Amino acid sequence: MAIPDSLRLGCVKYRNARPLIHGWAGPVVFDHPSALCRQLAAGELDVALVSSFELLRNPIYSVVDGVAIASDGPVYSVILAHMGPLNFMREVVVDAASETSVHLLRCLLGERGIAPRFVRVGEITTERGQLLIGDQAIRFRAESDGRHRYFDLGAGWQEQTELPFVYALWLIRPEFSGKEEVAAALRSLGKSNLANLDELIAAQPEADQAFCDFYYRECLRFAFGAPEKNGFKRFGELCAKENLLPAAPGEPRMV
Repeated sequence: MAIPDSLRLGCVKYRNARPLIHGWAGPVVFDHPSALCRQLAAGELDVALVSSFELLRNPIYSVVDGVAIASDGPVYSVILAHMGPLNFMREVVVDAASETSVHLLRCLLGERGIAPRFVRVGEITTERGQLLIGDQAIRFRAESDGRHRYFDLGAGWQEQTELPFVYALWLIRPEFSGKEEVAAALRSLGKSNLANLDELIAAQPEADQAFCDFYYRECLRFAFGAPEKNGFKRFGELCAKENLLPAAPGEPRMV
């Protein structure tokens, strides 16, 4: 069975997704993680690269095996910007666009005995931090005047669990009939892009090329193998422990 022309595919709009979507021949809806999660849940998309927490919260989906957006250490682009010690933190400003990162931060702070209020607006102070993700985090770091400290959530997770963290997965709605075909195509595309990473980096704007070389090679990993699956399982367990989920989820359906 060929991939239907009617496929409705969505993808996060950040540069961390480019190695998994660059060169896709059909139409793609690019949006923020939370918007894509809503569209996928509403049946407005058939397949989407979305926040991994969406699968924990709503485990109806099949998962494209083998590919993900993940890290095994500092990720650079998922950060808590702050000015004082973490244990002074009373509030954290979060962006409505983020999904997985908010819950990851709750888990990491909760394991440290820190339980700030999560708010939508506010300036960074010695008692208030700000969670930043994706391209917004990258811009913030580039434009910062040096007053800020950064708690890198990828580094924090690896230090706490000694496992990779999975930020985004390709999820497929249960009624979509071409699961195997689209999963194979997405795996093949990601494998091809990663095998030709120099070409992908060269295709970026010249001002971004040095950063993308560092970001794609040193910060991100794009596998969803046994270590990443163990990290994802541990995330579900901690979300249940922190009462972010009613219970730890079962094994996902892989395709």
